[in-house]
Amino acid sequence: MKVKESKKKQDHFEYEVDRFADIRVIRYTIPDWEKLSLNQKTLVYYLSQAGFSGRDIIWDQNYRHNLVIREILEGIFKNFSGDRTSSEWNQFLIYIKRVWFSNGIHHHYSNDKFIPEYSKSYFLSLIENCGLKISDELLEVIFNPEIDAKKVSLDPEKDLLLSSCVNFYDPGITEIEAQDFYAKMNDPSDKRPISHGLNSKLVRLANGKLAEAKWTADGMYGSAIKEIIANLEKACDYAENQAQKEALELLIKYYKTGDLKVWDDYNIAWTNATEGDIDYINSFIEVYSDPLGSKGAYESIVQIRDFEASERMSAISEKIQWFEDHSPIKEEYKKKNVKGVSYKVVNVASESGDSSPAGPIGVNLPNANWIRAEHGSKSVSLGNISDAYKKSSNDDIINEFAYDKEEINRYKEHAFTASHMHTALHEVVGHASGQLKPGVGTPKETLKNYASTLEEARADLVALYFIFDPELIKMGLIKSLEVGKTEYDGYIRNGLLVQLRRIELGNIIEESHMRNRMLVASWAYEKGRDENVIERIVRDGKSYYKIHDYDKLRGLFAELLIIIQNIKSEGDYETGRKLVEKYAVKVDLSTHQEVMERVEKLNIPPYNGFVNPELSANLDSDKNISEVSVEYPTDFVHQMLDYSERYGFLRNRKD
Repeated sequence: MKVKESKKKQDHFEYEVDRFADIRVIRYTIPDWEKLSLNQKTLVYYLSQAGFSGRDIIWDQNYRHNLVIREILEGIFKNFSGDRTSSEWNQFLIYIKRVWFSNGIHHHYSNDKFIPEYSKSYFLSLIENCGLKISDELLEVIFNPEIDAKKVSLDPEKDLLLSSCVNFYDPGITEIEAQDFYAKMNDPSDKRPISHGLNSKLVRLANGKLAEAKWTADGMYGSAIKEIIANLEKACDYAENQAQKEALELLIKYYKTGDLKVWDDYNIAWTNATEGDIDYINSFIEVYSDPLGSKGAYESIVQIRDFEASERMSAISEKIQWFEDHSPIKEEYKKKNVKGVSYKVVNVASESGDSSPAGPIGVNLPNANWIRAEHGSKSVSLGNISDAYKKSSNDDIINEFAYDKEEINRYKEHAFTASHMHTALHEVVGHASGQLKPGVGTPKETLKNYASTLEEARADLVALYFIFDPELIKMGLIKSLEVGKTEYDGYIRNGLLVQLRRIELGNIIEESHMRNRMLVASWAYEKGRDENVIERIVRDGKSYYKIHDYDKLRGLFAELLIIIQNIKSEGDYETGRKLVEKYAVKVDLSTHQEVMERVEKLNIPPYNGFVNPELSANLDSDKNISEVSVEYPTDFVHQMLDYSERYGFLRNRKD
């Protein structure tokens, strides 16, 4: 059921709409929607429809059987006529919700396959009750924990592709085969390298040779991509300016042709299109889900500028060269002229693909290093998403893991500012900083499966270094260095303790952002041990981390930043591998056990995601849009079923 919120009711907006397994589903609002013109609302509507039209793509990218399994699960949910109050039905309901939330049968964060808590015999009885069919292969896929157990594996002791089941490569294609295939395309002397492999699946032909199945209007995922294109074409008619329209037209051309040179042209045009209140992210972009770091996951985010917040934070992008000049990294790896970094705080209107239901709080694009160097980048903080997190949460985690009242009180006063500032510095300054040594290949070529972890660590370290710089006070970005202390407290606390609640007891850390945080925190703790920069204190059987010297900790962050920038700039795979494997992967079992016991008592799910607002186009007698209204759904299940029905464009595909 969907409900429309009155203004009065929004003053008491209920954020949480569902909770299951390790998941909490919340809502977000679109502030000042009524202030947009009808033209702008219509642009947002069509951009959002384009984003939702590609939803099926991420399901198939995540795993080759996901779409069929989803159809069976949804068929059961809609048609089952038996007892819906039994414990096994409740376990089925939890399972299907977990699958919806992760866009497939593997956990969105850990990449581990979900194993149903209900029995195979019960599942078969559901199938029979609904008049459905399922193959023996799919039954094994769902219930056998040994089959396709990991969506993405980064274990260097195994073949990264054979141990991963993400659907970017045909089963049986090895890591060496894929690397050799793309190595032939790469030109080390090319200063503007094409992002080979970004928009395709690597397949094995009948003759045994490898080839790319391109994701284009007339290729793989064509039925969904044609719907994306149709909505982007409608969006073009409502573009706010010519630069925005030309960028959209290039994106359409890219979807039609699959030409990666057009993708580069589009990214340059999109980066330069900084005027207007509406912006978007749409296409095959982030490569975290590819063990080899080449294939882009489909995602969409539609954004509306938050003018007040953007103005308040504009000093970061305006002073971008100052940050680069004052970075502790080697002079030869600093950019002499940082190009065109634009920064905005935005409010999200819709998210889809890899950004939904769980998504980011900040984004910096494009990803190509040479485009960043020559044309700059766009950075955004998702203001209403961060606001929804804050307003829907309590302080239980902080009260449990913070060392003392001083730390708790500092958090309560400065945490919101600290989080926003860290995100802004990470996205705007961190990802835009530094440069490669001449002749060194791109990080995906040189650092391979460690590239994402090291890049996120590098950007975090830039943010950590500068958030404790007095210059931020002069820039009017923070009121005092207490903001920096708050971020340091939280980063160490999260990196060494709190984030461990996100992995199964006894497992290693595999997700790139978790590895990044563990790497930075554990390295700093170890290197500062002799001077007691950070102390581990056990009190009443509980572990805490107390920072004794924030200035020295900042110095340690600078030291590690220099190391990781050298690794990236020089393409030093071996040093990068040793750093990640030593500090970012293994977890002390006793510490992990302690964290799990402490959080269990709090009953706070470690993962959050969102239902989207529902945008509805009202038509006049001439079939033109006369208004776009916003409703805030309160039912996660309804939205997932509705999306599958309205945007299930790959359900019967032949590719």
